[in-house]
Amino acid sequence: MTLLTVHQDNHPTPATTEASAGTDPDTAAGTATHTSTATDPGTRTSTSAKTPVDPTHMPRLTTTVPREYVHRSTLAEVFLTGCEQTGNTHYTLTAQWPRAHTFFTTPDGTHHHPLQAAETIRQTGIYLAHAELGIPLGHHFLMRNLHLTTHPQHLTIGPTPTDLTLTATYTPHHPHTKRPTDFTMHITITRNGHPTATGTGRFTCLTPTTYQRLRHPHTTTPDTTTAGTTTSTSTARTQHQPPNPPPTHYGRTLPHDIVLTPTPHPHTWQLTPNPHHPILFDHTTDHIPGMVLLEAAHQAATAHTHPTPTTHPTHPTTLHATFHHYTEHHTPTYITTHTTTNDQAPTTHITAHQNNTTVFTAQLTTHTPTHTDTDTDTDTTQKSVSSR
Repeated sequence: MTLLTVHQDNHPTPATTEASAGTDPDTAAGTATHTSTATDPGTRTSTSAKTPVDPTHMPRLTTTVPREYVHRSTLAEVFLTGCEQTGNTHYTLTAQWPRAHTFFTTPDGTHHHPLQAAETIRQTGIYLAHAELGIPLGHHFLMRNLHLTTHPQHLTIGPTPTDLTLTATYTPHHPHTKRPTDFTMHITITRNGHPTATGTGRFTCLTPTTYQRLRHPHTTTPDTTTAGTTTSTSTARTQHQPPNPPPTHYGRTLPHDIVLTPTPHPHTWQLTPNPHHPILFDHTTDHIPGMVLLEAAHQAATAHTHPTPTTHPTHPTTLHATFHHYTEHHTPTYITTHTTTNDQAPTTHITAHQNNTTVFTAQLTTHTPTHTDTDTDTDTTQKSVSSR
């Protein structure tokens, strides 16, 4: 049986919100009503009373969904803002991407990073499982695979945060069970009516007891005594290791965002993420999170395909990833790459292995945005802003 990587949920049950029954503060018992009436005969009677507000006429305000429902510790990293069921297995959600995210932004600052779409799909699958499909908080999720296609011309960053609409459909793999604990989620992300990304991901839910039995004895957390260095990193480095190139070599701008370290072997890197990274390690896990492996795939593909940094960043446009086994913290993980070329663009094949066992594979195709791509989406964004 092959298992997958993702995130475990270590958060408490969120406080009851608008789902609570009948607790409108304007109509609850004890609400004071003041009435004043003139005492002189023939004078006009004036009545001043607090009229209850009909919730259906209140403005619909924007907020994020509970962070516990997407397995995030930080509210700033919650991208989903709302959800409505539109069919037996169909949902429409809203989301927002910030203009200047500290991690999910391209090096030139002009585009949302395509992996932000992958994170949004991850959040959508987990949120729907908890909020709509009845999976209790405290359960663990395995993402067995992820298939993603993005459209860079609609990923440009505009003058305001990017508001998105998502349509999601889930397909249970065991439809006759009480809860859909194994399902595939099909998600389309649109922006101003234009497709921004489409993706599918297969999720498996495990009870805490099953997860602990499955993971024993791998229940330790990463060694964070040395900033930026995991145990597996410190035990595998040698004096013959080549120096690490600048972050732009991997398609990033900041050193602490780099998750790879070169080895003496060509097209081979060691996975060395910073365990203190505020985005990649948003909360404690007993294994390497799936988003870290996706970032490693992106960085390795960038370094392999474009070894010399250019002024034009490359954007992943298609990604097919499979998580075969849990990736452990304390075992050295090595990333290898090779490329194949078709009529459109080169595809980089990425493999991660621990102890000669494949734990993760991915195929990634990149695209260099043109001025036409940028201009098209900028015009769309400006029109949307002006019509508000």
